[in-house]
Amino acid sequence: MQRIGAVTIKSSVYALPQSEQAAEHFQWLVREIGAAGGEASVCEAAFVDGLTDGQIEALFRTARDSEYAAVAGEAEDVLRGLPAGRGLDPQTRAEVESAMSRLRRRLTEIAAIDFFAAPSRQLVETALQRLERRLYPAAPQRSKSAGTARPSRKSGRTWVTRQGVYIDRVASAWLIRRFIDSQARFRFVEERSHRPAAGEVRFDMFDAEYTHEGELCTFEVLLSRFGLDDSALRAVGEMVHDIDLRDGKFARPETAGLERVIDGITRKHAKDQERLAQGAAVLDALYDALR
Repeated sequence: MQRIGAVTIKSSVYALPQSEQAAEHFQWLVREIGAAGGEASVCEAAFVDGLTDGQIEALFRTARDSEYAAVAGEAEDVLRGLPAGRGLDPQTRAEVESAMSRLRRRLTEIAAIDFFAAPSRQLVETALQRLERRLYPAAPQRSKSAGTARPSRKSGRTWVTRQGVYIDRVASAWLIRRFIDSQARFRFVEERSHRPAAGEVRFDMFDAEYTHEGELCTFEVLLSRFGLDDSALRAVGEMVHDIDLRDGKFARPETAGLERVIDGITRKHAKDQERLAQGAAVLDALYDALR
C-alpha cells in the first residue's frame, strides 16, 4: 500500500484518489491476495464528517514534499562534493553516475505516487539537471538508426483485454497493431464475466495468453515472445514497466512525462478505443524520437 502511494487515514484504513490507475493497482493486489488464500475488497468511499477532501489531499502533498526535499538535498550534497573545474576523473565520474541513477530512480518512484502535484518536485528536477550538466557538459546525440522488428504471422486477430485501459494495455495494443498484427481488432471486456471465444487472443488479463510474467509487464512479455529486438522499443518497455509495476527498476528521465500524458488521456477520454487512438499517437512520436 505504501509503495503505490496510499496514505493512512486510520489504523488499517488506507486511501488513494479515485482513478483508473488506482483501481488497476487495487485489482492486481486483490488478485495477489486471493491467490495467496486471503480475501480483499475494493470500495469507493467519501467522508461525510471528519476529514475533508482538501485535508486528505494535503496529507498526500505533505508526504510527497518531504520525500522530494530529501532527494533534492542528496543531489545538492553530491554537487557540493565535486571538485572545481569541468573535468572529472573516471572514479569520481562513476560514483556520480551511480548516485544520479539512484536519485533519478527515487524521483521516478515518488512522482509515480504524487497524485496532487506536490510543489517540491521542481527542487529535485532543478538539482538533477544541474548535476547532469556537470557530469555531461557535451552529451553526444543519439544515433538515429534503429533495429527492425521481425514481422509476425498473426494477422487480423481479435485481441481482448480488460476495460478501462491504462499504460500497459494502451502500450501493448499500440505494440500489437504497429509491430505484430497490423490488422488487429480490439475488444474490451469485464474480466470476471468474460468467456474466451475461439480465435481470440487475450492480453494483460488473468490467465491470458500474454500477460505479466514474473517481473515483466505485458508489454515486455510481448517484446520477448515476438522477438522484437529494437532498442527504441526496449526503452518504451522500460518506461511502461516502471509506470505499471512501480518498482523504479529503470528510472528513465522520460518516464514521468509519459505517465502524465497517459493519465491526461485517460481522464479526458472514457472510451477505451479513444484512449488507444490518443495513446498510439503519443507512442508513435515517442518511438520515433527514441530512434
